[in-house]
Amino acid sequence: MNVGLSAGEICTRTVVCTDRGMLLDEAARLMRTQHVGSLVVVEERSPHERIVVGVVTDRDLATQVIALERDPRAFRVGEVMSPDVLTVREQDSVLDVLAAMQRKKVRRLPVTGARGELVGLVTLDDVLGVVAEQMGALAAAAGAANRHELGMEPSRPWTN
Repeated sequence: MNVGLSAGEICTRTVVCTDRGMLLDEAARLMRTQHVGSLVVVEERSPHERIVVGVVTDRDLATQVIALERDPRAFRVGEVMSPDVLTVREQDSVLDVLAAMQRKKVRRLPVTGARGELVGLVTLDDVLGVVAEQMGALAAAAGAANRHELGMEPSRPWTN
């Protein structure tokens, strides 16, 4: 795995966000139209500085609202979001991201910048993409070495 890559290099920079005040039925529609399973809940400090204050997932809606037969039009995101959000910093390595996901048992983590502002979202799929790419390169190198040892590839003389 390329441990030199950082969360900032592999994250998605376009993040679907909301605030605490959005009604849950609106949040569910936003998730559907944007094809996402979670919304990052932010507090806007300025037009370009959004601070992560929570995350609401499709699972939150299912377990805290639908399963309990609550009306999603009667609750706001702030009432069901997870406020204890683990974030990773832009410069954190892919290994740090993976360790954080395992520790918190989550598949998505907001990525923050130097001032704690939201800069992206890194998912387990992003990490798996990096791992798959590295494993492919490793497999290609191993295959080439095996073909060379078996005489299936011509050896190249040393050149200066």
